[in-house]
Amino acid sequence: MKHVAKSLLLSAALCTLMLWPVHAEIDVPALKAAIEKSFETDYPKLDALYKDLHAHPELAFQEVNTAAKLAAEMRALGFEVTEKVGKTGLVAIYNNGDGPTIMVRTELDALPMEEKTGLDYASKAKTTWNGRETFVAHSCGHDIHMANWVGTAKTLVGLKDQWKGTLMFIAQPAEEIVQGAKAMLADGLFTRFKKPDFAFALHAGGGPYGNVSYRVGVGSSNVDGLYIKFHGRGGHGAMPHRTIDPVMIAARFIVDVQSVISREKDPTEFGLISIGSIHSGTAGNIIPDDAQLLGTIRSFKPEVRAKMLAGIERTAKAVAAMSDAPAPEIRIGEGTKAVINDPAVVATAEKALKAAFGDRLRLTPANTTSEDFSEFAGAGVPSMMFNIGVYEPEKWTTANKSGTPLPGNHSPLFAPVPKPTIQTGITALTLAVLSTFDQHARGK
Repeated sequence: MKHVAKSLLLSAALCTLMLWPVHAEIDVPALKAAIEKSFETDYPKLDALYKDLHAHPELAFQEVNTAAKLAAEMRALGFEVTEKVGKTGLVAIYNNGDGPTIMVRTELDALPMEEKTGLDYASKAKTTWNGRETFVAHSCGHDIHMANWVGTAKTLVGLKDQWKGTLMFIAQPAEEIVQGAKAMLADGLFTRFKKPDFAFALHAGGGPYGNVSYRVGVGSSNVDGLYIKFHGRGGHGAMPHRTIDPVMIAARFIVDVQSVISREKDPTEFGLISIGSIHSGTAGNIIPDDAQLLGTIRSFKPEVRAKMLAGIERTAKAVAAMSDAPAPEIRIGEGTKAVINDPAVVATAEKALKAAFGDRLRLTPANTTSEDFSEFAGAGVPSMMFNIGVYEPEKWTTANKSGTPLPGNHSPLFAPVPKPTIQTGITALTLAVLSTFDQHARGK
Protein backbone atom coordinates (compact mmCIF):
# COMPACT_ATOMS: atom_id res chain seq x y z
CA MET A 1 0.00 0.00 0.00
CA LYS A 2 2.88 2.32 0.81
CA HIS A 3 4.23 1.88 -2.71
CA VAL A 4 0.78 2.58 -4.21
CA ALA A 5 0.35 5.69 -2.08
CA LYS A 6 3.82 6.94 -3.03
CA SER A 7 3.05 6.34 -6.71
CA LEU A 8 -0.23 8.26 -6.47
CA LEU A 9 1.52 11.18 -4.76
CA LEU A 10 4.23 11.27 -7.44
CA SER A 11 1.60 11.20 -10.21
CA ALA A 12 -0.24 14.09 -8.58
CA ALA A 13 2.97 16.09 -8.30
CA LEU A 14 3.80 15.53 -11.96
CA CYS A 15 0.31 16.63 -12.98
CA THR A 16 0.71 19.78 -10.90
CA LEU A 17 4.07 20.57 -12.59
CA MET A 18 2.52 20.02 -16.00
CA LEU A 19 -0.25 22.52 -15.18
CA TRP A 20 2.21 25.12 -13.80
CA PRO A 21 3.12 27.79 -16.41
CA VAL A 22 6.55 27.29 -17.97
CA HIS A 23 8.66 30.43 -18.48
CA ALA A 24 9.32 30.58 -22.22
CA GLU A 25 12.41 32.11 -23.80
CA ILE A 26 12.13 35.74 -24.81
CA ASP A 27 10.60 36.50 -28.18
CA VAL A 28 13.51 38.38 -29.77
CA PRO A 29 11.73 39.45 -33.00
CA ALA A 30 8.81 40.90 -31.03
CA LEU A 31 11.15 42.62 -28.57
CA LYS A 32 13.30 44.02 -31.35
CA ALA A 33 10.18 45.46 -33.01
CA ALA A 34 9.14 47.04 -29.69
CA ILE A 35 12.64 48.47 -29.18
CA GLU A 36 12.67 49.94 -32.70
CA LYS A 37 9.23 51.50 -32.18
CA SER A 38 10.35 53.07 -28.91
CA PHE A 39 13.55 54.28 -30.55
CA GLU A 40 11.74 56.12 -33.34
CA THR A 41 9.63 57.95 -30.75
CA ASP A 42 12.58 58.76 -28.49
CA TYR A 43 15.25 59.54 -31.07
CA PRO A 44 14.69 63.30 -31.53
CA LYS A 45 15.51 63.84 -27.85
CA LEU A 46 18.41 61.39 -27.97
CA ASP A 47 19.80 63.14 -31.06
CA ALA A 48 19.66 66.48 -29.27
CA LEU A 49 21.35 64.97 -26.20
CA TYR A 50 24.07 63.33 -28.29
CA LYS A 51 24.89 66.51 -30.21
CA ASP A 52 24.90 68.57 -27.02
CA LEU A 53 27.32 66.14 -25.37
CA HIS A 54 29.47 66.06 -28.50
CA ALA A 55 29.71 69.84 -28.68
CA HIS A 56 30.47 70.27 -24.95
CA PRO A 57 33.03 67.59 -24.01
CA GLU A 58 34.89 67.50 -20.70
CA LEU A 59 38.14 65.79 -19.73
CA ALA A 60 38.74 63.14 -17.08
CA PHE A 61 37.45 64.10 -13.62
CA GLN A 62 36.22 67.42 -15.05
CA GLU A 63 32.91 65.98 -16.32
CA VAL A 64 30.72 68.05 -14.00
CA ASN A 65 28.26 69.37 -16.60
CA THR A 66 28.20 66.08 -18.50
CA ALA A 67 27.32 64.12 -15.36
CA ALA A 68 24.64 66.66 -14.41
CA LYS A 69 22.95 66.26 -17.80
CA LEU A 70 22.87 62.48 -17.46
CA ALA A 71 21.65 62.69 -13.87
CA ALA A 72 18.70 64.84 -14.98
CA GLU A 73 17.85 62.38 -17.77
CA MET A 74 17.86 59.40 -15.42
CA ARG A 75 15.80 61.10 -12.72
CA ALA A 76 13.19 61.94 -15.35
CA LEU A 77 12.96 58.19 -16.10
CA GLY A 78 12.32 57.35 -12.46
CA PHE A 79 15.83 56.23 -11.45
CA GLU A 80 17.22 57.03 -8.01
CA VAL A 81 20.42 58.91 -8.82
CA THR A 82 23.51 59.42 -6.66
CA GLU A 83 26.07 61.91 -7.97
CA LYS A 84 29.77 62.48 -7.25
CA VAL A 85 30.65 58.80 -6.92
CA GLY A 86 34.36 58.50 -7.70
CA LYS A 87 34.64 62.30 -7.99
CA THR A 88 32.38 62.97 -11.00
CA GLY A 89 30.65 59.64 -11.59
CA LEU A 90 27.02 58.81 -10.97
CA VAL A 91 24.95 55.77 -10.06
CA ALA A 92 21.31 55.41 -11.15
CA ILE A 93 19.15 52.64 -9.64
CA TYR A 94 15.76 51.38 -10.85
CA ASN A 95 14.06 48.66 -8.81
CA ASN A 96 11.49 46.43 -10.50
CA GLY A 97 10.78 43.51 -8.21
CA ASP A 98 12.73 40.44 -7.18
CA GLY A 99 15.55 39.46 -9.51
CA PRO A 100 19.22 40.03 -10.30
CA THR A 101 20.95 43.39 -10.37
CA ILE A 102 22.36 44.18 -13.81
CA MET A 103 24.85 46.99 -14.28
CA VAL A 104 25.18 48.99 -17.51
CA ARG A 105 28.14 51.34 -17.79
CA THR A 106 28.90 54.39 -19.89
CA GLU A 107 31.93 56.67 -19.81
CA LEU A 108 31.78 60.43 -19.37
CA ASP A 109 35.14 61.82 -20.43
CA ALA A 110 36.57 63.14 -23.70
CA LEU A 111 40.11 63.54 -25.08
CA PRO A 112 42.60 66.45 -24.98
CA MET A 113 42.67 67.01 -28.75
CA GLU A 114 41.19 69.19 -31.47
CA GLU A 115 38.23 67.98 -33.50
CA LYS A 116 38.57 68.47 -37.27
CA THR A 117 35.37 66.86 -38.57
CA GLY A 118 33.72 70.10 -39.70
CA LEU A 119 30.38 68.91 -38.30
CA ASP A 120 27.77 71.54 -37.43
CA TYR A 121 27.92 70.31 -33.82
CA ALA A 122 31.71 69.88 -33.68
CA SER A 123 33.44 70.65 -30.42
CA LYS A 124 35.27 73.95 -30.10
CA ALA A 125 35.82 73.48 -26.38
CA LYS A 126 39.12 74.23 -24.67
CA THR A 127 40.34 73.65 -21.14
CA THR A 128 43.53 73.41 -19.09
CA TRP A 129 45.09 69.96 -18.93
CA ASN A 130 48.39 69.18 -17.21
CA GLY A 131 49.15 72.88 -16.99
CA ARG A 132 48.51 73.63 -20.67
CA GLU A 133 45.55 74.87 -22.66
CA THR A 134 44.13 72.21 -24.94
CA PHE A 135 41.18 71.56 -27.20
CA VAL A 136 38.73 68.89 -26.03
CA ALA A 137 36.85 66.42 -28.25
CA HIS A 138 34.74 63.28 -28.01
CA SER A 139 36.92 61.46 -30.52
CA CYS A 140 36.53 58.06 -28.88
CA GLY A 141 32.74 57.74 -29.02
CA HIS A 142 31.88 58.26 -25.36
CA ASP A 143 29.13 60.66 -26.42
CA ILE A 144 27.60 57.84 -28.50
CA HIS A 145 27.88 55.57 -25.45
CA MET A 146 26.07 58.10 -23.25
CA ALA A 147 23.21 58.45 -25.74
CA ASN A 148 22.99 54.64 -25.92
CA TRP A 149 23.02 54.45 -22.12
CA VAL A 150 20.13 56.89 -21.68
CA GLY A 151 18.19 55.32 -24.57
CA THR A 152 18.66 51.80 -23.19
CA ALA A 153 17.50 52.91 -19.75
CA LYS A 154 14.35 54.47 -21.23
CA THR A 155 13.66 51.39 -23.35
CA LEU A 156 14.06 48.98 -20.42
CA VAL A 157 11.76 51.07 -18.23
CA GLY A 158 9.20 51.00 -21.04
CA LEU A 159 9.51 47.20 -21.15
CA LYS A 160 9.47 46.67 -17.37
CA ASP A 161 6.65 44.13 -17.67
CA GLN A 162 9.21 41.89 -19.47
CA TRP A 163 11.73 41.64 -16.61
CA LYS A 164 12.13 41.56 -12.83
CA GLY A 165 15.13 42.80 -10.91
CA THR A 166 17.22 45.95 -10.54
CA LEU A 167 18.91 48.15 -13.12
CA MET A 168 22.17 49.74 -11.98
CA PHE A 169 23.23 52.28 -14.57
CA ILE A 170 26.61 53.86 -13.84
CA ALA A 171 28.27 56.78 -15.62
CA GLN A 172 32.00 56.46 -15.08
CA PRO A 173 34.54 59.28 -15.25
CA ALA A 174 38.13 59.20 -16.47
CA GLU A 175 38.13 56.12 -18.70
CA GLU A 176 40.67 57.72 -21.04
CA ILE A 177 43.24 57.80 -18.25
CA VAL A 178 42.00 54.40 -16.91
CA GLN A 179 41.40 55.77 -13.42
CA GLY A 180 37.63 56.27 -13.25
CA ALA A 181 36.54 52.69 -12.54
CA LYS A 182 39.07 52.42 -9.71
CA ALA A 183 37.88 55.76 -8.32
CA MET A 184 34.24 54.60 -8.27
CA LEU A 185 35.14 51.29 -6.65
CA ALA A 186 37.28 53.06 -4.04
CA ASP A 187 34.32 55.36 -3.32
CA GLY A 188 32.11 52.40 -2.43
CA LEU A 189 30.45 51.51 -5.73
CA PHE A 190 29.92 47.91 -4.60
CA THR A 191 29.50 48.63 -0.88
CA ARG A 192 27.35 51.78 -0.78
CA PHE A 193 25.26 50.19 -3.54
CA LYS A 194 24.41 46.56 -4.15
CA LYS A 195 27.12 44.67 -5.99
CA PRO A 196 25.65 43.73 -9.38
CA ASP A 197 25.22 40.16 -10.52
CA PHE A 198 26.14 40.97 -14.13
CA ALA A 199 27.52 43.94 -16.07
CA PHE A 200 27.42 45.15 -19.67
CA ALA A 201 29.10 47.88 -21.69
CA LEU A 202 29.62 48.67 -25.35
CA HIS A 203 32.17 50.61 -27.37
CA ALA A 204 31.71 52.36 -30.70
CA GLY A 205 34.47 52.03 -33.29
CA GLY A 206 35.36 52.63 -36.91
CA GLY A 207 33.39 49.77 -38.46
CA PRO A 208 30.05 49.79 -40.34
CA TYR A 209 26.94 50.67 -38.37
CA GLY A 210 24.39 47.93 -37.82
CA ASN A 211 27.17 45.48 -36.94
CA VAL A 212 27.94 44.10 -33.48
CA SER A 213 31.21 42.35 -32.62
CA TYR A 214 32.12 40.50 -29.44
CA ARG A 215 34.73 38.29 -27.83
CA VAL A 216 34.78 35.46 -25.31
CA GLY A 217 37.46 35.61 -22.62
CA VAL A 218 40.22 38.17 -23.24
CA GLY A 219 38.66 41.17 -24.96
CA SER A 220 41.31 43.90 -24.67
CA SER A 221 44.89 44.46 -23.60
CA ASN A 222 46.72 45.22 -20.38
CA VAL A 223 48.07 48.76 -20.44
CA ASP A 224 51.01 50.41 -18.70
CA GLY A 225 52.04 54.04 -18.92
CA LEU A 226 55.68 54.92 -19.63
CA TYR A 227 57.54 58.05 -18.49
CA ILE A 228 61.26 58.51 -19.13
CA LYS A 229 63.37 61.59 -18.50
CA PHE A 230 66.82 61.50 -20.13
CA HIS A 231 69.37 63.83 -18.52
CA GLY A 232 72.08 65.53 -20.55
CA ARG A 233 74.21 68.66 -20.37
CA GLY A 234 72.89 71.64 -22.27
CA GLY A 235 74.83 74.10 -24.38
CA HIS A 236 75.18 75.78 -27.75
CA GLY A 237 73.90 73.87 -30.75
CA ALA A 238 77.06 74.88 -32.63
CA MET A 239 79.28 73.24 -30.00
CA PRO A 240 77.75 69.82 -29.37
CA HIS A 241 81.08 68.40 -28.21
CA ARG A 242 80.72 70.43 -25.00
CA THR A 243 77.31 68.96 -24.26
CA ILE A 244 75.57 65.66 -23.65
CA ASP A 245 72.65 65.77 -26.04
CA PRO A 246 69.48 64.30 -24.44
CA VAL A 247 67.54 64.68 -27.70
CA MET A 248 69.97 62.32 -29.40
CA ILE A 249 69.67 59.88 -26.51
CA ALA A 250 65.87 60.00 -26.65
CA ALA A 251 65.87 59.49 -30.42
CA ARG A 252 68.15 56.47 -30.10
CA PHE A 253 65.89 55.00 -27.42
CA ILE A 254 62.74 55.45 -29.52
CA VAL A 255 64.31 53.40 -32.30
CA ASP A 256 66.18 50.84 -30.20
CA VAL A 257 63.29 50.02 -27.86
CA GLN A 258 61.39 48.47 -30.76
CA SER A 259 63.98 45.69 -30.78
CA VAL A 260 62.41 44.54 -27.50
CA ILE A 261 59.30 43.79 -29.55
CA SER A 262 61.00 42.38 -32.63
CA ARG A 263 63.85 40.44 -31.02
CA GLU A 264 63.05 39.69 -27.37
CA LYS A 265 59.30 39.07 -27.26
CA ASP A 266 57.91 35.84 -28.70
CA PRO A 267 56.60 36.92 -32.13
CA THR A 268 53.48 34.78 -31.67
CA GLU A 269 52.45 36.76 -28.57
CA PHE A 270 50.88 40.22 -28.57
CA GLY A 271 52.83 43.17 -27.21
CA LEU A 272 53.65 46.71 -28.33
CA ILE A 273 55.40 49.88 -27.21
CA SER A 274 54.39 53.26 -28.64
CA ILE A 275 55.96 56.62 -27.79
CA GLY A 276 53.30 59.30 -28.17
CA SER A 277 54.91 62.37 -26.63
CA ILE A 278 58.40 63.95 -26.74
CA HIS A 279 59.18 67.22 -24.93
CA SER A 280 62.57 68.87 -24.96
CA GLY A 281 64.21 72.22 -25.54
CA THR A 282 63.08 75.72 -26.43
CA ALA A 283 65.05 76.77 -29.52
CA GLY A 284 66.77 75.20 -32.50
CA ASN A 285 70.26 76.38 -31.53
CA ILE A 286 70.13 75.30 -27.88
CA ILE A 287 70.90 71.76 -26.80
CA PRO A 288 68.67 71.24 -23.75
CA ASP A 289 69.46 69.69 -20.41
CA ASP A 290 66.87 66.94 -20.63
CA ALA A 291 64.25 65.22 -22.79
CA GLN A 292 61.02 63.65 -21.58
CA LEU A 293 59.12 60.83 -23.27
CA LEU A 294 55.63 59.48 -22.65
CA GLY A 295 54.49 56.18 -24.06
CA THR A 296 52.09 53.28 -23.76
CA ILE A 297 52.83 49.58 -23.31
CA ARG A 298 50.23 46.94 -24.29
CA SER A 299 50.10 43.18 -23.76
CA PHE A 300 47.73 40.29 -23.15
CA LYS A 301 49.79 37.95 -20.96
CA PRO A 302 51.61 38.74 -17.68
CA GLU A 303 54.82 37.01 -18.75
CA VAL A 304 54.98 39.01 -22.00
CA ARG A 305 54.39 42.21 -20.04
CA ALA A 306 57.21 41.38 -17.60
CA LYS A 307 59.69 40.72 -20.43
CA MET A 308 58.77 43.97 -22.16
CA LEU A 309 59.09 46.08 -19.03
CA ALA A 310 62.53 44.63 -18.30
CA GLY A 311 63.64 45.29 -21.89
CA ILE A 312 62.41 48.89 -21.84
CA GLU A 313 64.29 49.70 -18.65
CA ARG A 314 67.48 48.02 -19.84
CA THR A 315 67.36 49.83 -23.20
CA ALA A 316 66.80 53.25 -21.60
CA LYS A 317 69.76 52.81 -19.28
CA ALA A 318 71.93 51.51 -22.11
CA VAL A 319 71.36 54.43 -24.50
CA ALA A 320 72.11 56.87 -21.69
CA ALA A 321 75.32 55.01 -20.86
CA MET A 322 76.38 55.11 -24.53
CA SER A 323 76.44 58.92 -24.33
CA ASP A 324 78.09 58.92 -20.89
CA ALA A 325 74.94 60.56 -19.55
CA PRO A 326 73.47 60.20 -16.06
CA ALA A 327 71.02 57.35 -15.53
CA PRO A 328 67.53 58.26 -16.78
CA GLU A 329 64.43 58.57 -14.63
CA ILE A 330 62.08 55.74 -15.54
CA ARG A 331 58.53 55.40 -14.27
CA ILE A 332 56.18 52.66 -15.45
CA GLY A 333 52.66 53.14 -14.17
CA GLU A 334 50.35 50.16 -14.18
CA GLY A 335 47.12 51.16 -15.91
CA THR A 336 44.46 48.49 -16.08
CA LYS A 337 44.15 44.82 -16.82
CA ALA A 338 42.56 43.24 -19.89
CA VAL A 339 38.78 43.08 -20.18
CA ILE A 340 37.66 39.48 -19.63
CA ASN A 341 34.25 38.61 -21.06
CA ASP A 342 32.59 35.94 -18.96
CA PRO A 343 31.73 32.92 -21.17
CA ALA A 344 28.38 32.25 -19.48
CA VAL A 345 27.26 35.89 -19.74
CA VAL A 346 28.34 35.98 -23.39
CA ALA A 347 26.56 32.71 -24.18
CA THR A 348 23.25 34.08 -22.86
CA ALA A 349 23.48 37.43 -24.65
CA GLU A 350 24.83 35.83 -27.81
CA LYS A 351 21.59 33.92 -28.45
CA ALA A 352 19.46 37.07 -28.36
CA LEU A 353 21.97 39.13 -30.37
CA LYS A 354 22.26 36.42 -33.02
CA ALA A 355 18.47 36.29 -33.37
CA ALA A 356 18.37 40.09 -33.73
CA PHE A 357 21.42 40.77 -35.92
CA GLY A 358 22.04 37.52 -37.80
CA ASP A 359 25.32 37.57 -39.72
CA ARG A 360 25.93 41.15 -38.58
CA LEU A 361 26.90 39.70 -35.20
CA ARG A 362 30.54 38.65 -35.41
CA LEU A 363 33.02 36.97 -33.09
CA THR A 364 36.34 38.83 -33.39
CA PRO A 365 39.86 38.58 -31.93
CA ALA A 366 40.81 40.48 -28.78
CA ASN A 367 41.19 44.22 -29.13
CA THR A 368 44.65 45.77 -28.69
CA THR A 369 43.22 48.88 -27.00
CA SER A 370 42.59 48.98 -23.26
CA GLU A 371 39.53 49.61 -21.11
CA ASP A 372 39.05 50.03 -17.38
CA PHE A 373 35.67 48.28 -17.59
CA SER A 374 37.98 45.40 -16.68
CA GLU A 375 38.08 46.67 -13.09
CA PHE A 376 34.48 45.57 -12.52
CA ALA A 377 35.15 42.01 -13.69
CA GLY A 378 38.28 42.08 -11.52
CA ALA A 379 36.04 42.95 -8.57
CA GLY A 380 34.04 39.77 -9.19
CA VAL A 381 31.22 40.85 -11.50
CA PRO A 382 30.63 38.54 -14.52
CA SER A 383 30.74 40.95 -17.46
CA MET A 384 30.48 41.41 -21.20
CA MET A 385 31.68 44.26 -23.39
CA PHE A 386 30.93 44.36 -27.12
CA ASN A 387 31.52 46.75 -30.01
CA ILE A 388 29.35 48.52 -32.56
CA GLY A 389 30.25 50.28 -35.83
CA VAL A 390 29.63 53.93 -36.66
CA TYR A 391 29.98 54.39 -40.44
CA GLU A 392 27.75 53.93 -43.49
CA PRO A 393 28.52 50.34 -44.67
CA GLU A 394 29.09 51.12 -48.35
CA LYS A 395 31.48 53.98 -47.57
CA TRP A 396 33.31 51.76 -45.09
CA THR A 397 33.73 49.00 -47.69
CA THR A 398 34.89 51.43 -50.39
CA ALA A 399 37.39 53.07 -48.03
CA ASN A 400 38.86 49.72 -47.00
CA LYS A 401 39.25 48.65 -50.63
CA SER A 402 41.03 51.93 -51.39
CA GLY A 403 43.66 51.25 -48.72
CA THR A 404 42.69 54.36 -46.74
CA PRO A 405 40.26 53.29 -44.01
CA LEU A 406 37.78 55.74 -42.51
CA PRO A 407 39.04 57.53 -39.37
CA GLY A 408 39.00 55.44 -36.22
CA ASN A 409 38.84 56.23 -32.53
CA HIS A 410 41.16 59.02 -31.31
CA SER A 411 41.35 60.52 -34.80
CA PRO A 412 40.44 64.23 -35.05
CA LEU A 413 38.22 63.17 -37.99
CA PHE A 414 36.27 60.46 -36.13
CA ALA A 415 32.63 61.20 -37.04
CA PRO A 416 29.97 58.55 -36.25
CA VAL A 417 26.67 58.60 -38.12
CA PRO A 418 24.43 59.19 -35.10
CA LYS A 419 21.01 57.65 -35.69
CA PRO A 420 21.83 54.13 -36.95
CA THR A 421 24.79 53.87 -34.58
CA ILE A 422 22.72 54.77 -31.53
CA GLN A 423 19.88 52.51 -32.68
CA THR A 424 22.23 49.55 -32.95
CA GLY A 425 23.65 50.22 -29.51
CA ILE A 426 20.28 50.55 -27.80
CA THR A 427 18.93 47.42 -29.48
CA ALA A 428 21.97 45.34 -28.59
CA LEU A 429 22.29 46.57 -24.99
CA THR A 430 18.58 46.20 -24.30
CA LEU A 431 18.47 42.64 -25.66
CA ALA A 432 21.63 41.67 -23.76
CA VAL A 433 20.11 42.88 -20.49
CA LEU A 434 16.68 41.33 -21.17
CA SER A 435 18.18 37.97 -22.12
CA THR A 436 20.14 37.94 -18.85
CA PHE A 437 17.07 38.75 -16.76
CA ASP A 438 15.22 36.02 -18.68
CA GLN A 439 17.95 33.43 -18.18
CA HIS A 440 17.88 34.09 -14.44
CA ALA A 441 14.08 33.80 -14.30
CA ARG A 442 14.07 30.51 -16.18
CA GLY A 443 16.90 29.14 -14.08
CA LYS A 444 15.12 29.73 -10.75
